[in-house]
Amino acid sequence: MQENGFQQEAKILYRRLDALFRSIPSDSSQTRLIEVFLGDLFRDFREDIRLSSIFLYQERRTRFSLIDHIGCIESLPAKYLSPGTPALQLLFEHLVYIYTDSSIAYPGSTHASLQKRASSAMVLGDTPNRYVILFLLDPGWEREELDFLLNTLRTALGTRLMESRLLGTFREAAEIQQSLLPDRPPEFPGFDIASTTFPAEEVGGDFFDYILFSDQMLGFSIGDASGHGLPAALLVRDVVIGLRMGLEKEMKMTHAFTKLNRIIHRSRLSSRFISIFYGELEDNGNLIYVNAGHQPPLLYHKGSFRELTSGGTVIGPLPEVQFQRGFVRLEPGASLIAFTDGIVERRNASGEMFGLDRLKKQIAQCQALPASVCLEKVLSEVRSFGNDAPWEDDATLAILKRHRKRQEV
Repeated sequence: MQENGFQQEAKILYRRLDALFRSIPSDSSQTRLIEVFLGDLFRDFREDIRLSSIFLYQERRTRFSLIDHIGCIESLPAKYLSPGTPALQLLFEHLVYIYTDSSIAYPGSTHASLQKRASSAMVLGDTPNRYVILFLLDPGWEREELDFLLNTLRTALGTRLMESRLLGTFREAAEIQQSLLPDRPPEFPGFDIASTTFPAEEVGGDFFDYILFSDQMLGFSIGDASGHGLPAALLVRDVVIGLRMGLEKEMKMTHAFTKLNRIIHRSRLSSRFISIFYGELEDNGNLIYVNAGHQPPLLYHKGSFRELTSGGTVIGPLPEVQFQRGFVRLEPGASLIAFTDGIVERRNASGEMFGLDRLKKQIAQCQALPASVCLEKVLSEVRSFGNDAPWEDDATLAILKRHRKRQEV
């Protein structure tokens, strides 16, 4: 998959998963939640994963017991799985694993058709309350797409299970998140900066942050976690702290992003994925950045826009991702506009989105105004476009304007 197509497919996938979760009663037990989810998953994603059948195992003392199955069954699978088998040890190490045969479900089987049947598995939860989900596969699956989709399913389902246990800490999470986000932009010589965020719920999955390295360099970031509410807020907390620690220590953004991706991928207290844009701005206007699957910020100067796309894919779904740096320059009078999907995907009564073209038009019209005034004018248009209804998605907007030279004023 190409990078942009990969990111677009990821967004579509998470929305489909969110729709599945919304259909599950909120008072379901953990086991029942998994059973209902797997049934809906088989119905709606069977062709995507090339599923033949699904088997659900629950940890009970020293082994895993089969408690549910869905789909076609050529032969009864193993009723019990031992945690000490090589197949499960691989699974516990990687959390998601693709097998070239069905030895995990049919250990020691001599049935030719079963030996050739590929399978994959994921593990959820913590000892001694783990679940193993086994997927038997039909021919036609592709490893890269299957790996991405299964990792996404694991984090999505794990997040939902964790969310059901953490609702009591919701308000505490809101206080933690607010304490992490900056109250106001820093003073950076030669630049005018304004930013704000609006969560769709009490806590949100958007963030912006600044790291003032010196009078000559400012680090800034904006991010958008999948979904919103508590799971997204927990991921934002992890990412903001991780970026601050990694970037202040290493000063190498691609290294920090690669390491952060590994940490978030293995986290069980996070949401599903997060897109991040991070840049280091020098007082001479030079900007080095990494765009990890985020809505590309806009560089505006003298009537033209440029999208900042260099970087890599979103943070979280895959264990190993490489990132590349991009470089641009903010000339005197130029503006950098960073935002999240909640801005451009704001809908009116007819279901039409505000869109990138309307945003560009508003930015061009207020180019001569201070950053804070321009920000408020853009937000006013976005709110008005949505008939002043509550935000359906978290929305964040940041504007960084480089002052004009005195002779240009």
